[in-house]
Amino acid sequence: MFIDQPPPRDDEPNPYKGNRGLLRAWRALKYSLSGFRFAIFEESAFRQELALAIVLVPAAVLLPVSAVERVLLIGSVLLVLIVELINSSIEAAIDRISLEHHQLSKRAKDFGSAAVLVALALCLLTWGSLAGPVIVGLVRAFL
Repeated sequence: MFIDQPPPRDDEPNPYKGNRGLLRAWRALKYSLSGFRFAIFEESAFRQELALAIVLVPAAVLLPVSAVERVLLIGSVLLVLIVELINSSIEAAIDRISLEHHQLSKRAKDFGSAAVLVALALCLLTWGSLAGPVIVGLVRAFL
């Protein structure tokens, strides 16, 4: 909000939130698709994780596991993509503020990177514990 403008009262609508209803939903969808385009064309880490998702999500659908296990497998992959998008947004905001090296900027970027690492570890743990035994059983059946 600008300094020379008083904050909106609780009973007044926010002047920066002018769109309501279906128009708001339509514009939100357009902004989301724009975010995906930027992530795909500008973020190599997102492209790598998206390639992993393109392989793992169909594999989760085809594996003979319960519905809950399938949701956990797919959810762990989608969580990696979600956290990577958030990490990329943190990095973009920090770079927008300043490209100068600063300890707090480094810390913020490192926190985002650590979050991606945790999401990847969770994905690996989920796939290792749920899909691993199934895949080993399928390989043994064919040998």
